[in-house]
Amino acid sequence: MSIEQNKLVYDHILVRFGELSTKGKNKKDFIKKLQINVKNALRSFEKLSYERTHDRLYIMLHGEDPQAVAKPLSKVFGISSFSFALRVDSDIEVIKECALHVAKFSDAKTFKIEARRSFKQFPMISDEINRTVATEILRHTDLKVNVKTPDLRIQIELHETHTYIMTNKIHGAGGYPVGVGGKALVMLSGGIDSPVAGYLTMKRGIAIECIHYASPPYTSKAAQDKVLELARLIAPYQGHIRVHIVPFTDLQLAIYKNCDESYAITIMRRMMYRIAEKICEKQNALAIVNGESIGQVASQTLESMQTINCVTQLPVIRPVACMDKLEIIDLAKHIGTYETSILPFEDCCTIFTPKNPVTKPTKRRSQALEARFDFEALIDECVEKCEFVDVYPNQKMAEDIEDIF
Repeated sequence: MSIEQNKLVYDHILVRFGELSTKGKNKKDFIKKLQINVKNALRSFEKLSYERTHDRLYIMLHGEDPQAVAKPLSKVFGISSFSFALRVDSDIEVIKECALHVAKFSDAKTFKIEARRSFKQFPMISDEINRTVATEILRHTDLKVNVKTPDLRIQIELHETHTYIMTNKIHGAGGYPVGVGGKALVMLSGGIDSPVAGYLTMKRGIAIECIHYASPPYTSKAAQDKVLELARLIAPYQGHIRVHIVPFTDLQLAIYKNCDESYAITIMRRMMYRIAEKICEKQNALAIVNGESIGQVASQTLESMQTINCVTQLPVIRPVACMDKLEIIDLAKHIGTYETSILPFEDCCTIFTPKNPVTKPTKRRSQALEARFDFEALIDECVEKCEFVDVYPNQKMAEDIEDIF
């Protein structure tokens, strides 16, 4: 325990796991991956050290600012919650002294003690610890006990040699540690939905790379930078994100030259899936992810999805498929992508939107239209000329990313 300039200085952060508690024999691997992800997220804090147990991860601060550490830590998937903690010896007199200091430094008028004793050989049970510590605070302060709605909750987690004393519980990001579920490729368009889909995919433990289809000069560099900025905004959830930029102009023009206008979006999406599948093969990604929401636009009816989906053998994950637009917008605002997503820079899906797109396309008609031109050669050219950009959380996209075309 440390006191500086009339304030408590926390020396630890205690991290609690979320869904990992349900993973049985795989739990050890999940926790190991979580620790790696935490270290990566906190790599700029050079003084930190770590200790891992079967149900907790302890971060030793060694003088680092806990509030500063909390910001990136809150974006690490796999964490249920975490608390700033003071570590003391597992001695009841020391515990009482520390809890009293915590109470004195609080502005609270009521309090509650919540002890959790993992070391069962300790001579006092949890209820006895609660009463003993509460008595010490009642004796030396004006605080009153309120077990239902206290202003201050003092949590005591007692182990064999050390005890952790905490007053706060900060919600974590939940989910599974990114990477335990393999890797997927997210079709990042620049709209509201696809960054949310990427976020939800990472939350289930799947690492992501992104693919973006650019059609210069019909789409601008500003549109491309917008996509890279969206990738930067969700990058803290896994450390960094690789964005594959596909030069889509020639293929897109061939589609509009050879296909019926009403089928243009359907054929374009089929081409995008074919390209994404080839990039997945190169990058060892196991699935394609997109931001489609059922019925939102013509290409997102069930009939359209079936006709488009059949060109790939890979699973296509649609995390926002059954969410309405307001739910997606709320989540976009929560993760900080909404304001960037609504910037008025058009992508290749919007610049040539047909007036009357077909809502119930068929596989047979799509194949007949595709037979009018050599799309395979154009797809191979797209894949061959595809470039990638590695995007990091602290990168300033407008300054650091140059036009790659």
